[in-house]
Amino acid sequence: MRVLTDDPENLTQLDSVYLAESPNDAAPRQYEMKGLRFNKKYVLLHLEGCRSRNDAETLRDKKVLIRNDQAPPLEDGEYYLSELIGLQVVADDMEIGLVKEVLQTGANDVYVVDGVEYGEVLIPAHDETILSIDFDSGVIIMTLPEGLLPPR
Repeated sequence: MRVLTDDPENLTQLDSVYLAESPNDAAPRQYEMKGLRFNKKYVLLHLEGCRSRNDAETLRDKKVLIRNDQAPPLEDGEYYLSELIGLQVVADDMEIGLVKEVLQTGANDVYVVDGVEYGEVLIPAHDETILSIDFDSGVIIMTLPEGLLPPR
């Protein structure tokens, strides 16, 4: 699996993981971890019930998830990227849509926002574009770079 965590060593503490079609999947399937091995920027998982390469191929493109209580604790003001999924993005007093996915590009994260008026929009997420994130109200206030949205 491709590793998206900031602390890959935390994976060695896990007894099980969940596989799903998407992070929002209502019924992820739990797998007991029999072992794992680091291989460059990837982790090779040995999961219970997965005995052959053919078994492993059936799991290709699944999302590997963990329970919130398995995640490392956060510092004040920090959040998990998965917490952004489903939040409403408002930019320059316009409702843009809901965060569907967060892409980690290396330079900065990119929010994949899906809305009625503009469809799917890729918005760079960094200090200059994010004004506030309010998890209680479910809203991210942003300012967008000039020309990011098509003219109305």
